[in-house]
Amino acid sequence: PRLLSQFFFADERVTRVVTEINGLDAEQDPQQYLVLLNQLHLSQAHLLAILERIMEECIPTQRHSRDYLVKFPEELLVDNLGNHMLFAAECLLAGTFLEVEEADGAQLRPQARNLLCSLELVRTVLREQSLSQPGSYPEPVRAVLVQFDRLFAEFEFRWGPVLGCWGGGSHARARGTSWSSWLFSYVSSLVAVKSPEEIYRQQEIIVLFCETVERALRLGYLTQEMIDGYEPLLMFTIPRLAIISGLLIYPEGPLSLEQSPEQMSRVFSPFYNLLKKIRDLLRVLSAEELCLLERSLCTAE
Repeated sequence: PRLLSQFFFADERVTRVVTEINGLDAEQDPQQYLVLLNQLHLSQAHLLAILERIMEECIPTQRHSRDYLVKFPEELLVDNLGNHMLFAAECLLAGTFLEVEEADGAQLRPQARNLLCSLELVRTVLREQSLSQPGSYPEPVRAVLVQFDRLFAEFEFRWGPVLGCWGGGSHARARGTSWSSWLFSYVSSLVAVKSPEEIYRQQEIIVLFCETVERALRLGYLTQEMIDGYEPLLMFTIPRLAIISGLLIYPEGPLSLEQSPEQMSRVFSPFYNLLKKIRDLLRVLSAEELCLLERSLCTAE
């Protein structure tokens, strides 16, 4: 029941998943790679939730103010906002995040580096404390937690408006960002474009995504408000629905399995055999079962 003990086992799970990811060749086994990434996301979220409870128990009066959250766009205020922030910090350091202005990136990367280093220190200190005295929080532990809480709040404060611009908040709409250009940026991030053929295949995927959105709106899976607000959940929902659309509704499109893997876009070619299995399973579903499946894929689970 002790929070430090819970933290120890949650930290062990994160470490174990990271070790498995580092030892896996993503190109040889992309399916297992995605499974492990999902496990990492869930285990990190669990770890942060326990860490939040520890800080509430250990430094309740020394927590950094979060009043700035009231100014964030509503679509950013999700339950696992902290996990998104850490993911953003990791992407910033790797230089892989979408549409971040260079000036913003230059200011945010040092903060991202400090935040991730502070998190590693917190993990080390809390692991040691859990093995020695799991029922107490001495001053060095409190100091490390206070520092992490401050760095996290400062990064969140600076990063939130930038994420709002990228995710389609008021700043993005003021710049005239369109839904189609957002889809283009999103699909472009999934695959490196190296040939005219791949560019054409990527454009086909964009068309598939747009047709998927139109169908989802027609069937009530998505709402226009979600699209106008650039709801972050769409980053997961649209690709999920697009796979079903590409296999069942538009079988002659970019997900056509009549072509060889070499003829498909590199977004989907590593999953050729898996897509065949998914298609075979989808074909036996009734209309009601397919509707239930698609609605389930639109949730955050």
